[in-house]
Amino acid sequence: MGEGTKIEWADHTFNPWIGCTKVSPACDNCYAEGLMDTRYGRVRWGAGEDRSRTAPSTWRQPARWNSQALRDGTSPFVFCASLADVFDNEIDPAWRADLFRRIETTPALTWLLLTKRIGNVRKMTDPTRGCPLLPSNVAIGATMATQEEYDRDRLKLEDVKLFADVRFTFGSFEPLLGPVILDRHAPDWVIVGGESGPNARAMDLAWARSLKTQSADLGRIFNFKQVGGRGADKGGHTLDGETFFARPAVERTAA
Repeated sequence: MGEGTKIEWADHTFNPWIGCTKVSPACDNCYAEGLMDTRYGRVRWGAGEDRSRTAPSTWRQPARWNSQALRDGTSPFVFCASLADVFDNEIDPAWRADLFRRIETTPALTWLLLTKRIGNVRKMTDPTRGCPLLPSNVAIGATMATQEEYDRDRLKLEDVKLFADVRFTFGSFEPLLGPVILDRHAPDWVIVGGESGPNARAMDLAWARSLKTQSADLGRIFNFKQVGGRGADKGGHTLDGETFFARPAVERTAA
């Protein structure tokens, strides 16, 4: 699970546990629920349901990625919890502490912690509450599918950056469900994509074009993941004939 991910803005995926609860319009057609609950019956989705911790063999994978990155002089991006949410209220805090320790032992990796619960991050990483700090090789992101979510969460995301020594912030505008107007509080990295799957809701390409222009005007890094749709190609990965897979630069960790 996780080697050579097909997610265009990451190099690996790592799932410390599986299971979640829908909390956003972006969750309506959750691929993780469809895969891990409906298809495989691995977990039950929803509040009050048990989350399933992954196997020790899965937890050992990041050490191998880190060793390879040190040999190569790279800093691969690891999308953490594509089948869950690190800041889910249902998670045992001890599990999160275990995850942070694993992250700290792999400093050559850039860990992408994307959450739909950005309001939980401060309280769950506040040492005055007995919680572990976010490791310094983390980038923190929030899903912002609509203008309402952006307006609600952009300052919370910025606050985490001011509070913790994270590498950068990012916003996942995927699935993009409407036009979004950014402001000076926009995240460092703007990732845009349409929804895919059998019930995919259409994204107007004008919304993506606007975010590309706004990102340039604000000095933010723009990444276009996919057009979206119900086809196997997820609508393709180009916007007006161009590919935008840019990433934030990070300092490479020396061996």
